[in-house]
Amino acid sequence: MKKLLVALCMLVLPFLASAQIQNPVKWSFSSKKIAANTYELHMTATIEKTWHLYSVTTPEGGPIATSFKFTKNPLATFEGKIKEVGKLEKYNDENFGVEVRYFADKVDFVQVVKAKTAKPFAVKGSLEFQVCDDHQCLPPQEVPFSINVGK
Repeated sequence: MKKLLVALCMLVLPFLASAQIQNPVKWSFSSKKIAANTYELHMTATIEKTWHLYSVTTPEGGPIATSFKFTKNPLATFEGKIKEVGKLEKYNDENFGVEVRYFADKVDFVQVVKAKTAKPFAVKGSLEFQVCDDHQCLPPQEVPFSINVGK
């Protein structure tokens, strides 16, 4: 029985070792002061070649649109909607039956925040996104974040 278990492990281990978790998107987070008590929050995605990340404006019925959830913070108010800074691509995808909107290479999601205090604080939240290439779509991922404001 022991030899069978060792043989089975020797067969399975190479497959497990070669399996990689794909993570073709790297996120960075920062804030930038643009006026007195007004800041831009930057949530920047750097996307590996051949992959694409879906826009916040991707319609229902398509792939998972990128979305942001901010934790309520009594020290800040959010002004307007998130802006996307990058080259937006659009095409009608027969697989989904809708016009999909996506970014390749890099996109910067920008949210304007007004501070109610002069003291530094953090804006916390999470984002959800999905990426695909020409052959596959990866399951949606959720990424928590914390962005320092006023430092």
